[in-house]
This record gives sequence, C-alpha cells and structure tokens, in this order.
Amino acid sequence: MADIPVNSVWWRKILKRVVRVTQNEEQAEEYLHMAFIRLQEYRLRSEVREPAAFLVRTAANLAVDEHRYRKVRAEVSQELADICNVADKQPIQTEVLLARQRLLRVREGLAQMSPRTRQIFLMHRLDGLKYREIATQLGITVSAVEKHVAKGAHFLTEFVEGW
Repeated sequence: MADIPVNSVWWRKILKRVVRVTQNEEQAEEYLHMAFIRLQEYRLRSEVREPAAFLVRTAANLAVDEHRYRKVRAEVSQELADICNVADKQPIQTEVLLARQRLLRVREGLAQMSPRTRQIFLMHRLDGLKYREIATQLGITVSAVEKHVAKGAHFLTEFVEGW
C-alpha cells in the first residue's frame, strides 16, 4: 500500500480521469470507490505496477457493466410488459351472448312499434338522417319527427331494460 500516494490531490486527479472515461460525473466517485476496493482485493493475490491505471480501467469497466445491466434490464422489463399486455380483443363468450340477446330484444321491440314511429326512428338512428330531412321526405313537421323519435327511443329503452 505504500506505493499508492492516497491523498486528496491524487484522488481528485484519478477522479477526473474516471469522469472523462466513464462520461458520468454523478457516478464517477462511486465507480472509483468500487475500483479501489477491487484494487485492494487484487493486490492480495498479485502485484499492481500502475495502481492509477488499474483504478481508471476498473472504474470504466464498472461503468460499462452497469450500462449493460441497465440496458438488458430495460429490454427484459419491456418484453415482460409486452407479454403481460397481450390482450385478446375479442369479446368474451358471455358478452357475445348478452349482445345477441339484447339485439333480439331490440328487434322484438321494433316489431311492436307502430309502423310510422318505427319508420321515422330507423330513418334517424339507422340511416342517420336529420329531423328536417325526414320531415321533408315524409311531408310532416319537424316537431312530429322529434316526437316519433323520442317515442321510439323511450319505448325501446323500456322494452329492452324491462327484459
């Protein structure tokens, strides 16, 4: 340990090199601390001729390892999110059954409406015609069209929900 001049000037000098190599000023000192621990462990087994170079290279390797780890983790997280978000866009069987039953009920309700109300209601709701267009085609007032559409909507709502 005597050959490593560990003082604040030496540390700041090495830290600047680590910042430059890792391009990560926020994490540079942490990388340097971890590199220093590895240097101490490595020196128990082998001689280190250039401790400063060892520290800089080890800190750079730690930064690369962390970057790879974060990248892989982000990719795995995205893949897991993609797997978890796989949704079947098809309605479930009970929804299909209920929709079919509701449609049959609407058809039954339409069949029970007066022919004139049914015609006007369908011209508006199914064909998308405006009240004025319906009134002009049938030779009735807009007010009469409004009343037939409201009557048909009310009747169907009551008929279907009363099911």
